[in-house]
Amino acid sequence: MSESFSRRALVSVSDKTGIDIFVKGLVDLGFEIISTGGTRKAIEAAGIPVEDISSYTNFPEIMAGRVKTLHPKVHGAILGRPDLADDAAAIAEHGIIPFELVVVNLYPFEQTIAKPGVSVVDAIENIDIGGPSMVRSAAKNHAYVGIVSSPCQYERVLASLKADGKLSDGLRRELTAAAFEMTARYDRAIANYMHKLVASEATADDETESAEDLADFPKTLALTFEKRSPLRYGENPHQRAAFYVEPSFTDSSLAAAEQLNGKELSYNNLLDLDAAIAIVKDFEEPAAAVLKHNNPCGCAIAPTLAEAFTKAYAGDPVSAFGSIISFNRELDLATAELLCEPGRFVEAIICPGFAGDAFEALTTRPKWKKNVRLLKLPGMCSVSTTTQEFRRVAGGLLVQDRDDQADPQENWKVVTERQPTAEEFRDLKFGWQVCRHVKSNAILYAKDGMAVGVGAGQMSRLDSAEIAARKSGERSKGGIVASDAFFPFRDGIDEAAKAGISAAIQPGGSVKDEEVIAACNEHGMTMVFTGRRHFKH
Repeated sequence: MSESFSRRALVSVSDKTGIDIFVKGLVDLGFEIISTGGTRKAIEAAGIPVEDISSYTNFPEIMAGRVKTLHPKVHGAILGRPDLADDAAAIAEHGIIPFELVVVNLYPFEQTIAKPGVSVVDAIENIDIGGPSMVRSAAKNHAYVGIVSSPCQYERVLASLKADGKLSDGLRRELTAAAFEMTARYDRAIANYMHKLVASEATADDETESAEDLADFPKTLALTFEKRSPLRYGENPHQRAAFYVEPSFTDSSLAAAEQLNGKELSYNNLLDLDAAIAIVKDFEEPAAAVLKHNNPCGCAIAPTLAEAFTKAYAGDPVSAFGSIISFNRELDLATAELLCEPGRFVEAIICPGFAGDAFEALTTRPKWKKNVRLLKLPGMCSVSTTTQEFRRVAGGLLVQDRDDQADPQENWKVVTERQPTAEEFRDLKFGWQVCRHVKSNAILYAKDGMAVGVGAGQMSRLDSAEIAARKSGERSKGGIVASDAFFPFRDGIDEAAKAGISAAIQPGGSVKDEEVIAACNEHGMTMVFTGRRHFKH
Protein backbone atom coordinates (compact mmCIF):
# COMPACT_ATOMS: atom_id res chain seq x y z
CA MET A 1 0.00 0.00 0.00
CA SER A 2 1.25 3.49 -0.81
CA GLU A 3 2.45 5.37 2.25
CA SER A 4 0.59 8.50 1.03
CA PHE A 5 -2.63 7.07 2.41
CA SER A 6 -3.52 7.19 6.09
CA ARG A 7 -4.15 3.92 7.86
CA ARG A 8 -7.81 2.96 7.77
CA ALA A 9 -9.72 -0.13 8.83
CA LEU A 10 -13.23 -1.14 7.85
CA VAL A 11 -14.89 -2.95 10.76
CA SER A 12 -18.24 -4.77 10.45
CA VAL A 13 -18.73 -7.80 12.69
CA SER A 14 -21.61 -9.94 13.85
CA ASP A 15 -19.54 -11.63 16.57
CA LYS A 16 -18.36 -8.68 18.65
CA THR A 17 -16.19 -10.71 21.01
CA GLY A 18 -13.12 -8.62 21.86
CA ILE A 19 -13.82 -6.05 19.16
CA ASP A 20 -13.48 -3.09 21.55
CA ILE A 21 -9.99 -4.15 22.65
CA PHE A 22 -8.91 -4.89 19.10
CA VAL A 23 -10.19 -1.61 17.67
CA LYS A 24 -8.64 0.34 20.56
CA GLY A 25 -5.33 -1.30 19.65
CA LEU A 26 -5.76 -0.24 16.03
CA VAL A 27 -6.54 3.35 17.00
CA ASP A 28 -3.43 3.42 19.18
CA LEU A 29 -1.46 2.40 16.08
CA GLY A 30 -2.88 5.32 14.12
CA PHE A 31 -5.79 3.66 12.34
CA GLU A 32 -8.97 5.51 11.45
CA ILE A 33 -11.99 3.23 11.97
CA ILE A 34 -14.92 3.11 9.55
CA SER A 35 -17.83 0.94 10.61
CA THR A 36 -21.45 -0.06 10.11
CA GLY A 37 -24.68 -0.11 12.13
CA GLY A 38 -24.47 -2.26 15.23
CA THR A 39 -20.70 -2.54 15.11
CA ARG A 40 -20.33 1.24 15.01
CA LYS A 41 -22.61 1.57 18.04
CA ALA A 42 -20.56 -1.00 19.98
CA ILE A 43 -17.34 0.86 19.16
CA GLU A 44 -18.85 4.20 20.13
CA ALA A 45 -20.12 2.71 23.39
CA ALA A 46 -16.52 1.77 24.20
CA GLY A 47 -15.51 5.42 23.78
CA ILE A 48 -13.53 4.82 20.60
CA PRO A 49 -13.75 7.31 17.70
CA VAL A 50 -15.41 5.81 14.63
CA GLU A 51 -16.84 7.06 11.33
CA ASP A 52 -20.09 5.66 10.01
CA ILE A 53 -19.90 3.92 6.62
CA SER A 54 -22.69 6.17 5.31
CA SER A 55 -20.60 9.27 5.96
CA TYR A 56 -17.85 7.79 3.83
CA THR A 57 -20.05 6.62 0.94
CA ASN A 58 -22.51 9.54 1.12
CA PHE A 59 -25.22 6.91 0.76
CA PRO A 60 -27.49 5.81 3.63
CA GLU A 61 -28.09 2.28 4.81
CA ILE A 62 -31.36 1.20 3.22
CA MET A 63 -33.84 -1.67 3.31
CA ALA A 64 -33.49 -2.19 7.07
CA GLY A 65 -29.73 -2.53 6.77
CA ARG A 66 -29.79 -5.05 3.93
CA VAL A 67 -27.82 -2.62 1.78
CA LYS A 68 -25.00 -0.69 3.43
CA THR A 69 -21.61 -1.92 2.20
CA LEU A 70 -22.51 -2.93 -1.37
CA HIS A 71 -21.11 0.31 -2.78
CA PRO A 72 -18.26 1.11 -5.23
CA LYS A 73 -16.49 3.31 -2.70
CA VAL A 74 -16.40 0.37 -0.27
CA HIS A 75 -15.30 -2.30 -2.70
CA GLY A 76 -13.03 0.13 -4.54
CA ALA A 77 -11.34 0.81 -1.21
CA ILE A 78 -10.88 -2.93 -0.68
CA LEU A 79 -9.95 -4.03 -4.20
CA GLY A 80 -7.90 -1.01 -5.20
CA ARG A 81 -4.14 -1.30 -5.80
CA PRO A 82 -2.81 2.22 -5.15
CA ASP A 83 0.60 1.54 -6.70
CA LEU A 84 -0.96 0.71 -10.09
CA ALA A 85 -1.56 3.77 -12.28
CA ASP A 86 -5.09 2.86 -13.45
CA ASP A 87 -6.26 1.97 -9.93
CA ALA A 88 -4.65 5.07 -8.43
CA ALA A 89 -6.42 7.25 -11.01
CA ALA A 90 -9.81 5.69 -10.19
CA ILE A 91 -9.13 6.10 -6.47
CA ALA A 92 -8.38 9.80 -6.91
CA GLU A 93 -11.25 10.46 -9.33
CA HIS A 94 -13.94 8.90 -7.14
CA GLY A 95 -12.71 9.96 -3.72
CA ILE A 96 -12.01 6.39 -2.62
CA ILE A 97 -10.10 5.88 0.62
CA PRO A 98 -8.20 2.55 0.54
CA PHE A 99 -8.43 0.29 3.57
CA GLU A 100 -5.39 -1.35 5.09
CA LEU A 101 -7.49 -3.77 7.13
CA VAL A 102 -10.96 -5.26 6.65
CA VAL A 103 -12.35 -6.74 9.87
CA VAL A 104 -15.49 -8.71 9.04
CA ASN A 105 -17.28 -11.80 10.30
CA LEU A 106 -20.68 -12.97 9.16
CA TYR A 107 -24.30 -13.15 10.29
CA PRO A 108 -24.82 -16.23 12.50
CA PHE A 109 -26.60 -18.36 9.92
CA GLU A 110 -25.57 -21.76 11.32
CA GLN A 111 -26.44 -20.75 14.87
CA THR A 112 -29.81 -19.44 13.67
CA ILE A 113 -30.90 -22.60 11.85
CA ALA A 114 -29.75 -24.71 14.82
CA LYS A 115 -32.43 -23.10 17.01
CA PRO A 116 -35.54 -25.24 17.52
CA GLY A 117 -38.50 -24.03 15.48
CA VAL A 118 -36.61 -21.35 13.56
CA SER A 119 -38.70 -19.96 10.71
CA VAL A 120 -37.61 -19.90 7.10
CA VAL A 121 -37.93 -16.11 7.15
CA ASP A 122 -35.51 -15.82 10.08
CA ALA A 123 -33.10 -18.23 8.42
CA ILE A 124 -33.11 -16.32 5.15
CA GLU A 125 -32.61 -12.97 6.90
CA ASN A 126 -29.47 -14.39 8.47
CA ILE A 127 -27.87 -15.06 5.10
CA ASP A 128 -25.13 -12.45 4.94
CA ILE A 129 -24.51 -10.83 1.55
CA GLY A 130 -22.35 -7.78 2.12
CA GLY A 131 -20.11 -9.56 4.61
CA PRO A 132 -18.95 -12.39 2.34
CA SER A 133 -18.53 -9.89 -0.51
CA MET A 134 -16.15 -7.77 1.58
CA VAL A 135 -14.33 -10.82 2.92
CA ARG A 136 -13.75 -12.28 -0.54
CA SER A 137 -12.73 -8.90 -1.97
CA ALA A 138 -10.17 -8.34 0.79
CA ALA A 139 -8.93 -11.91 0.56
CA LYS A 140 -8.42 -11.58 -3.18
CA ASN A 141 -6.50 -8.32 -2.68
CA HIS A 142 -4.54 -9.60 0.32
CA ALA A 143 -1.28 -8.19 -1.06
CA TYR A 144 -2.69 -4.76 -0.17
CA VAL A 145 -5.41 -5.45 2.40
CA GLY A 146 -5.32 -7.60 5.52
CA ILE A 147 -8.54 -9.62 6.03
CA VAL A 148 -9.38 -10.35 9.67
CA SER A 149 -12.33 -12.74 9.83
CA SER A 150 -12.29 -14.13 13.38
CA PRO A 151 -11.79 -12.80 16.92
CA CYS A 152 -9.14 -15.49 17.43
CA GLN A 153 -6.92 -13.58 14.98
CA TYR A 154 -7.03 -10.21 16.77
CA GLU A 155 -4.14 -10.77 19.14
CA ARG A 156 -1.77 -12.00 16.46
CA VAL A 157 -2.67 -9.21 14.03
CA LEU A 158 -2.07 -6.52 16.66
CA ALA A 159 1.21 -8.12 17.67
CA SER A 160 2.41 -8.14 14.05
CA LEU A 161 1.39 -4.53 13.48
CA LYS A 162 3.10 -3.40 16.68
CA ALA A 163 6.29 -5.33 16.00
CA ASP A 164 6.75 -4.72 12.28
CA GLY A 165 4.36 -1.89 11.45
CA LYS A 166 2.62 -4.12 8.93
CA LEU A 167 1.42 -7.66 8.33
CA SER A 168 3.98 -10.06 6.94
CA ASP A 169 3.31 -11.73 3.60
CA GLY A 170 3.03 -15.09 5.36
CA LEU A 171 0.45 -13.82 7.82
CA ARG A 172 -1.53 -12.19 5.01
CA ARG A 173 -1.76 -15.52 3.23
CA GLU A 174 -2.77 -17.32 6.42
CA LEU A 175 -5.54 -14.79 7.01
CA THR A 176 -6.62 -15.15 3.39
CA ALA A 177 -6.85 -18.93 3.61
CA ALA A 178 -8.91 -18.65 6.80
CA ALA A 179 -11.22 -16.12 5.13
CA PHE A 180 -11.93 -18.37 2.16
CA GLU A 181 -12.43 -21.33 4.51
CA MET A 182 -15.04 -19.29 6.38
CA THR A 183 -16.98 -18.26 3.27
CA ALA A 184 -16.82 -21.80 1.84
CA ARG A 185 -18.25 -23.27 5.02
CA TYR A 186 -20.86 -20.51 5.17
CA ASP A 187 -22.02 -21.13 1.61
CA ARG A 188 -22.14 -24.88 2.19
CA ALA A 189 -24.32 -24.41 5.29
CA ILE A 190 -26.75 -22.30 3.27
CA ALA A 191 -26.80 -24.80 0.39
CA ASN A 192 -27.46 -27.68 2.78
CA TYR A 193 -30.30 -25.74 4.41
CA MET A 194 -31.86 -25.00 1.03
CA HIS A 195 -31.57 -28.67 0.03
CA LYS A 196 -33.55 -29.57 3.14
CA LEU A 197 -36.18 -26.97 2.31
CA VAL A 198 -36.52 -28.43 -1.15
CA ALA A 199 -36.76 -31.92 0.33
CA SER A 200 -39.48 -30.92 2.79
CA GLU A 201 -41.57 -29.65 -0.09
CA ALA A 202 -40.76 -32.49 -2.49
CA THR A 203 -43.17 -35.25 -3.40
CA ALA A 204 -41.32 -38.51 -3.73
CA ASP A 205 -42.21 -40.74 -6.67
CA ASP A 206 -40.63 -43.59 -8.59
CA GLU A 207 -38.64 -41.26 -10.82
CA THR A 208 -37.06 -38.99 -8.19
CA GLU A 209 -35.11 -39.33 -5.00
CA SER A 210 -37.21 -39.44 -1.86
CA ALA A 211 -37.59 -36.29 0.19
CA GLU A 212 -35.54 -37.91 2.95
CA ASP A 213 -32.70 -38.71 0.55
CA LEU A 214 -32.71 -35.16 -0.80
CA ALA A 215 -32.45 -33.79 2.73
CA ASP A 216 -29.82 -36.13 4.13
CA PHE A 217 -27.87 -37.09 1.02
CA PRO A 218 -27.67 -34.03 -1.24
CA LYS A 219 -26.43 -34.16 -4.83
CA THR A 220 -23.17 -32.51 -3.78
CA LEU A 221 -21.51 -33.10 -0.43
CA ALA A 222 -18.90 -30.70 0.90
CA LEU A 223 -17.59 -31.23 4.42
CA THR A 224 -15.90 -28.72 6.70
CA PHE A 225 -13.80 -29.82 9.66
CA GLU A 226 -11.41 -27.79 11.80
CA LYS A 227 -8.04 -29.17 12.87
CA ARG A 228 -8.04 -29.75 16.61
CA SER A 229 -4.52 -31.08 16.87
CA PRO A 230 -1.75 -32.85 14.98
CA LEU A 231 -1.10 -36.44 16.07
CA ARG A 232 2.31 -38.04 16.48
CA TYR A 233 1.37 -40.55 13.80
CA GLY A 234 -1.56 -42.59 12.54
CA GLU A 235 -2.30 -46.25 13.10
CA ASN A 236 1.39 -46.93 12.52
CA PRO A 237 4.48 -44.73 12.98
CA HIS A 238 5.05 -44.28 9.23
CA GLN A 239 1.55 -42.77 8.74
CA ARG A 240 0.96 -39.06 9.26
CA ALA A 241 -2.25 -38.04 11.08
CA ALA A 242 -4.27 -35.22 12.64
CA PHE A 243 -7.54 -34.87 14.56
CA TYR A 244 -10.24 -32.73 12.94
CA VAL A 245 -13.57 -31.81 14.52
CA GLU A 246 -16.90 -30.68 13.19
CA PRO A 247 -17.50 -26.96 13.73
CA SER A 248 -20.85 -27.72 15.39
CA PHE A 249 -20.07 -30.95 17.25
CA THR A 250 -22.46 -32.13 19.96
CA ASP A 251 -21.67 -32.21 23.67
CA SER A 252 -21.99 -36.00 23.65
CA SER A 253 -19.23 -36.55 21.10
CA LEU A 254 -15.53 -37.24 21.51
CA ALA A 255 -14.80 -33.77 20.13
CA ALA A 256 -16.31 -32.29 23.31
CA ALA A 257 -14.17 -34.35 25.69
CA GLU A 258 -11.73 -32.54 27.96
CA GLN A 259 -8.42 -34.23 28.70
CA LEU A 260 -7.51 -33.74 32.36
CA ASN A 261 -4.35 -35.83 32.65
CA GLY A 262 -1.82 -37.92 30.81
CA LYS A 263 0.10 -38.15 27.58
CA GLU A 264 -1.22 -36.78 24.32
CA LEU A 265 -3.89 -38.84 22.65
CA SER A 266 -2.91 -41.03 19.73
CA TYR A 267 -4.84 -41.87 16.56
CA ASN A 268 -5.65 -45.33 17.92
CA ASN A 269 -6.64 -43.91 21.32
CA LEU A 270 -9.18 -41.66 19.65
CA LEU A 271 -10.70 -44.50 17.65
CA ASP A 272 -11.05 -46.64 20.78
CA LEU A 273 -12.41 -43.76 22.86
CA ASP A 274 -15.11 -43.09 20.29
CA ALA A 275 -16.15 -46.74 20.38
CA ALA A 276 -16.01 -46.81 24.19
CA ILE A 277 -18.32 -43.81 24.48
CA ALA A 278 -20.87 -45.37 22.14
CA ILE A 279 -21.15 -48.56 24.22
CA VAL A 280 -21.77 -47.17 27.70
CA LYS A 281 -24.15 -44.47 26.40
CA ASP A 282 -26.54 -47.29 25.52
CA PHE A 283 -27.24 -48.11 29.15
CA GLU A 284 -29.36 -46.45 31.81
CA GLU A 285 -27.80 -48.55 34.59
CA PRO A 286 -24.21 -47.95 35.76
CA ALA A 287 -22.07 -49.41 33.00
CA ALA A 288 -18.40 -49.99 32.24
CA ALA A 289 -16.72 -51.07 29.01
CA VAL A 290 -13.17 -52.24 28.36
CA LEU A 291 -12.00 -51.63 24.77
CA LYS A 292 -9.17 -53.04 22.68
CA HIS A 293 -8.81 -52.31 18.97
CA ASN A 294 -12.34 -50.92 18.67
CA ASN A 295 -13.88 -54.03 20.23
CA PRO A 296 -15.23 -54.53 23.76
CA CYS A 297 -13.23 -57.27 25.45
CA GLY A 298 -15.37 -56.63 28.51
CA CYS A 299 -18.61 -54.84 29.32
CA ALA A 300 -21.02 -55.01 32.24
CA ILE A 301 -23.89 -53.30 34.04
CA ALA A 302 -24.47 -53.40 37.79
CA PRO A 303 -26.10 -51.47 40.65
CA THR A 304 -22.80 -49.65 41.31
CA LEU A 305 -20.03 -48.43 39.04
CA ALA A 306 -17.40 -50.35 41.01
CA GLU A 307 -19.28 -53.61 40.52
CA ALA A 308 -19.81 -52.87 36.82
CA PHE A 309 -16.08 -52.29 36.39
CA THR A 310 -15.14 -55.46 38.29
CA LYS A 311 -17.40 -57.52 36.04
CA ALA A 312 -16.32 -55.77 32.85
CA TYR A 313 -12.60 -56.17 33.57
CA ALA A 314 -13.09 -59.82 34.49
CA GLY A 315 -14.67 -60.45 31.09
CA ASP A 316 -11.20 -60.84 29.55
CA PRO A 317 -8.47 -59.63 31.94
CA VAL A 318 -5.67 -60.74 29.61
CA SER A 319 -6.96 -58.61 26.73
CA ALA A 320 -7.73 -55.75 29.14
CA PHE A 321 -4.02 -54.96 29.52
CA GLY A 322 -3.41 -51.58 27.84
CA SER A 323 -7.11 -50.98 27.26
CA ILE A 324 -9.41 -47.99 27.00
CA ILE A 325 -12.09 -47.94 29.72
CA SER A 326 -15.36 -46.01 29.68
CA PHE A 327 -18.03 -45.38 32.30
CA ASN A 328 -21.46 -43.75 32.05
CA ARG A 329 -21.32 -42.30 35.57
CA GLU A 330 -18.94 -39.99 37.41
CA LEU A 331 -16.01 -42.10 38.49
CA ASP A 332 -16.02 -42.50 42.28
CA LEU A 333 -13.26 -43.43 44.72
CA ALA A 334 -14.41 -47.04 45.08
CA THR A 335 -14.01 -47.59 41.33
CA ALA A 336 -10.72 -45.67 41.24
CA GLU A 337 -9.34 -47.94 43.97
CA LEU A 338 -10.06 -50.96 41.77
CA LEU A 339 -8.41 -49.31 38.78
CA CYS A 340 -5.31 -48.63 40.88
CA GLU A 341 -4.81 -52.25 41.85
CA PRO A 342 -1.34 -53.64 40.98
CA GLY A 343 -0.96 -55.32 37.63
CA ARG A 344 -3.45 -53.18 35.78
CA PHE A 345 -2.28 -51.04 32.86
CA VAL A 346 -4.78 -48.62 31.34
CA GLU A 347 -4.20 -46.37 28.33
CA ALA A 348 -7.15 -44.03 28.89
CA ILE A 349 -10.31 -43.58 30.95
CA ILE A 350 -13.33 -41.58 29.82
CA CYS A 351 -16.42 -40.81 31.87
CA PRO A 352 -18.83 -37.95 32.62
CA GLY A 353 -16.57 -36.72 35.42
CA PHE A 354 -14.22 -37.64 38.24
CA ALA A 355 -14.85 -37.25 41.96
CA GLY A 356 -12.02 -35.28 43.54
CA ASP A 357 -10.65 -38.16 45.60
CA ALA A 358 -10.95 -40.54 42.63
CA PHE A 359 -8.97 -38.19 40.41
CA GLU A 360 -6.29 -37.83 43.06
CA ALA A 361 -5.99 -41.59 43.42
CA LEU A 362 -5.68 -42.19 39.68
CA THR A 363 -3.03 -39.50 39.26
CA THR A 364 -0.88 -40.29 42.30
CA ARG A 365 -0.98 -44.02 43.05
CA PRO A 366 -0.42 -46.34 40.07
CA LYS A 367 2.85 -46.59 38.17
CA TRP A 368 1.07 -45.07 35.17
CA LYS A 369 -0.20 -42.09 37.19
CA LYS A 370 1.43 -39.40 35.00
CA ASN A 371 0.74 -41.15 31.73
CA VAL A 372 -2.84 -42.38 31.94
CA ARG A 373 -5.12 -40.24 29.84
CA LEU A 374 -8.16 -39.12 31.83
CA LEU A 375 -10.97 -37.57 29.83
CA LYS A 376 -14.14 -35.90 31.03
CA LEU A 377 -17.26 -35.90 28.84
CA PRO A 378 -20.41 -34.86 30.74
CA GLY A 379 -22.59 -35.30 27.65
CA MET A 380 -21.88 -39.01 27.34
CA CYS A 381 -24.91 -39.68 29.56
CA SER A 382 -27.23 -38.10 27.01
CA VAL A 383 -29.48 -40.01 24.67
CA SER A 384 -27.94 -40.84 21.31
CA THR A 385 -29.09 -38.95 18.26
CA THR A 386 -28.50 -40.27 14.79
CA THR A 387 -25.86 -38.44 12.80
CA GLN A 388 -24.04 -39.44 9.67
CA GLU A 389 -20.68 -41.14 9.52
CA PHE A 390 -18.20 -41.10 6.67
CA ARG A 391 -15.67 -43.58 5.43
CA ARG A 392 -13.13 -42.81 2.74
CA VAL A 393 -12.61 -45.21 -0.12
CA ALA A 394 -10.23 -44.70 -3.02
CA GLY A 395 -11.81 -42.10 -5.25
CA GLY A 396 -14.87 -41.50 -3.11
CA LEU A 397 -16.68 -41.37 0.20
CA LEU A 398 -19.26 -43.65 1.80
CA VAL A 399 -21.93 -41.93 3.91
CA GLN A 400 -24.45 -43.59 6.21
CA ASP A 401 -26.50 -42.95 9.32
CA ARG A 402 -24.76 -44.02 12.51
CA ASP A 403 -26.13 -47.25 13.95
CA ASP A 404 -26.85 -45.74 17.36
CA GLN A 405 -30.60 -45.99 17.81
CA ALA A 406 -32.31 -48.40 20.21
CA ASP A 407 -34.00 -51.36 18.54
CA PRO A 408 -37.81 -51.41 19.00
CA GLN A 409 -38.44 -54.40 21.26
CA GLU A 410 -42.04 -54.59 20.12
CA ASN A 411 -40.66 -56.09 16.92
CA TRP A 412 -38.79 -58.85 18.73
CA LYS A 413 -40.21 -62.33 18.33
CA VAL A 414 -39.59 -65.55 20.26
CA VAL A 415 -39.33 -68.25 17.57
CA THR A 416 -38.59 -71.34 19.66
CA GLU A 417 -40.80 -73.67 21.68
CA ARG A 418 -39.47 -72.32 24.95
CA GLN A 419 -39.95 -68.71 26.08
CA PRO A 420 -37.02 -66.96 27.77
CA THR A 421 -37.09 -66.57 31.54
CA ALA A 422 -37.00 -63.06 33.01
CA GLU A 423 -33.29 -63.47 33.76
CA GLU A 424 -32.56 -64.72 30.27
CA PHE A 425 -34.49 -61.87 28.70
CA ARG A 426 -32.50 -59.30 30.70
CA ASP A 427 -29.27 -60.88 29.48
CA LEU A 428 -30.57 -61.13 25.92
CA LYS A 429 -31.31 -57.41 25.96
CA PHE A 430 -27.89 -56.63 27.45
CA GLY A 431 -26.06 -58.89 25.00
CA TRP A 432 -27.88 -57.40 22.02
CA GLN A 433 -26.93 -53.87 23.10
CA VAL A 434 -23.25 -54.79 23.39
CA CYS A 435 -23.06 -57.09 20.36
CA ARG A 436 -23.77 -54.34 17.86
CA HIS A 437 -20.57 -52.60 18.98
CA VAL A 438 -18.46 -55.67 18.15
CA LYS A 439 -16.80 -55.98 14.75
CA SER A 440 -18.45 -58.46 12.38
CA ASN A 441 -18.76 -61.37 12.38
CA ALA A 442 -19.74 -60.74 15.99
CA ILE A 443 -20.64 -63.36 18.58
CA LEU A 444 -21.02 -62.38 22.22
CA TYR A 445 -21.67 -64.62 25.21
CA ALA A 446 -23.11 -62.92 28.29
CA LYS A 447 -24.49 -63.78 31.69
CA ASP A 448 -25.76 -61.74 34.62
CA GLY A 449 -25.28 -58.40 32.85
CA MET A 450 -21.69 -59.19 31.91
CA ALA A 451 -19.92 -60.08 28.67
CA VAL A 452 -18.09 -63.33 29.35
CA GLY A 453 -16.77 -64.10 25.87
CA VAL A 454 -16.43 -62.12 22.65
CA GLY A 455 -15.63 -63.38 19.17
CA ALA A 456 -14.96 -60.41 16.88
CA GLY A 457 -13.96 -59.69 13.31
CA GLN A 458 -13.75 -63.26 12.07
CA MET A 459 -14.46 -64.33 8.50
CA SER A 460 -16.63 -67.19 9.80
CA ARG A 461 -19.39 -66.85 12.37
CA LEU A 462 -18.47 -70.31 13.61
CA ASP A 463 -14.91 -69.12 14.28
CA SER A 464 -16.33 -66.23 16.32
CA ALA A 465 -18.52 -68.64 18.29
CA GLU A 466 -15.56 -70.88 19.05
CA ILE A 467 -13.46 -67.90 20.20
CA ALA A 468 -16.28 -66.62 22.42
CA ALA A 469 -16.64 -70.10 23.95
CA ARG A 470 -12.91 -70.34 24.62
CA LYS A 471 -12.84 -66.88 26.20
CA SER A 472 -15.85 -67.55 28.44
CA GLY A 473 -14.97 -71.04 29.67
CA GLU A 474 -17.31 -72.26 32.39
CA ARG A 475 -18.83 -68.80 32.84
CA SER A 476 -21.05 -69.21 29.78
CA LYS A 477 -23.16 -71.98 31.34
CA GLY A 478 -26.72 -70.71 31.60
CA GLY A 479 -25.79 -67.61 29.63
CA ILE A 480 -26.91 -66.16 26.31
CA VAL A 481 -25.41 -65.75 22.85
CA ALA A 482 -25.94 -62.64 20.72
CA SER A 483 -25.11 -62.60 17.00
CA ASP A 484 -24.98 -59.35 15.03
CA ALA A 485 -26.36 -61.09 11.91
CA PHE A 486 -28.28 -64.28 11.28
CA PHE A 487 -26.80 -67.71 11.89
CA PRO A 488 -26.35 -69.10 8.35
CA PHE A 489 -26.15 -72.68 9.65
CA ARG A 490 -26.94 -74.53 12.85
CA ASP A 491 -23.25 -75.03 13.68
CA GLY A 492 -23.08 -71.73 15.59
CA ILE A 493 -25.98 -72.83 17.77
CA ASP A 494 -24.43 -76.27 18.33
CA GLU A 495 -21.20 -74.57 19.43
CA ALA A 496 -23.13 -72.33 21.82
CA ALA A 497 -24.98 -75.33 23.26
CA LYS A 498 -21.65 -77.07 23.94
CA ALA A 499 -20.63 -73.97 25.91
CA GLY A 500 -23.77 -74.26 28.05
CA ILE A 501 -25.65 -71.36 26.45
CA SER A 502 -29.39 -71.45 27.13
CA ALA A 503 -30.73 -68.51 25.07
CA ALA A 504 -29.92 -66.84 21.76
CA ILE A 505 -30.72 -63.51 20.11
CA GLN A 506 -30.16 -62.73 16.44
CA PRO A 507 -31.83 -60.81 13.59
CA GLY A 508 -33.17 -63.85 11.72
CA GLY A 509 -33.72 -63.83 7.99
CA SER A 510 -31.58 -66.73 6.80
CA VAL A 511 -32.84 -69.37 4.38
CA LYS A 512 -31.69 -71.79 7.11
CA ASP A 513 -33.77 -70.16 9.87
CA GLU A 514 -35.93 -73.25 10.33
CA GLU A 515 -32.85 -75.43 10.68
CA VAL A 516 -31.38 -73.03 13.26
CA ILE A 517 -34.66 -72.86 15.20
CA ALA A 518 -34.85 -76.66 15.20
CA ALA A 519 -31.31 -76.82 16.60
CA CYS A 520 -32.32 -74.50 19.45
CA ASN A 521 -35.35 -76.65 20.22
CA GLU A 522 -33.18 -79.80 20.23
CA HIS A 523 -30.86 -78.19 22.79
CA GLY A 524 -33.72 -76.80 24.89
CA MET A 525 -32.62 -73.26 24.05
CA THR A 526 -34.86 -70.26 23.59
CA MET A 527 -34.24 -67.82 20.75
CA VAL A 528 -35.38 -64.29 19.89
CA PHE A 529 -35.43 -62.76 16.42
CA THR A 530 -34.97 -58.97 16.46
CA GLY A 531 -35.53 -58.33 12.76
CA ARG A 532 -32.59 -55.92 12.61
CA ARG A 533 -28.97 -56.64 11.68
CA HIS A 534 -25.96 -54.81 13.18
CA PHE A 535 -22.96 -55.40 10.95
CA LYS A 536 -19.94 -53.32 11.99
CA HIS A 537 -17.03 -53.45 9.56
